[in-house]
Amino acid sequence: MSLNVSPDLLAVAERGDVTDTEFVACVRESLPYAWEVVSKVMTSLKAEGGEFADHEVPPPTEAERGQLLRALASDAIRGGLERHFGAKLAFQNCHRVAAFSFGAVGSERYQAFVSPRGQLLNQSPELRNC
Repeated sequence: MSLNVSPDLLAVAERGDVTDTEFVACVRESLPYAWEVVSKVMTSLKAEGGEFADHEVPPPTEAERGQLLRALASDAIRGGLERHFGAKLAFQNCHRVAAFSFGAVGSERYQAFVSPRGQLLNQSPELRNC
């Protein structure tokens, strides 16, 4: 299960739309390691005022790696995080998380990061089974 959904939040979802605030709170509580990584990269992007920031440290355990995979592989979770933090997320190698300003999505750097070539160039033997 990706998220720990409280009975109250489940009831809200059953009645209709869930707000981004409610959804993001559930993500933050359910996936604390993923939240920490995304928060750090988004904070770095904002603090540096640039178009790009990334986090390349592999997770300490498989459980934390799983949190990143669940958070960034889900369109709903990734989209909620992007709206909450106001920037685009990109993901490579089961642990490399990058944030791009929305204005940088068409940039060469973004296109290089999300390209098949970028993925292949960011491989190493120690990451083969991640």
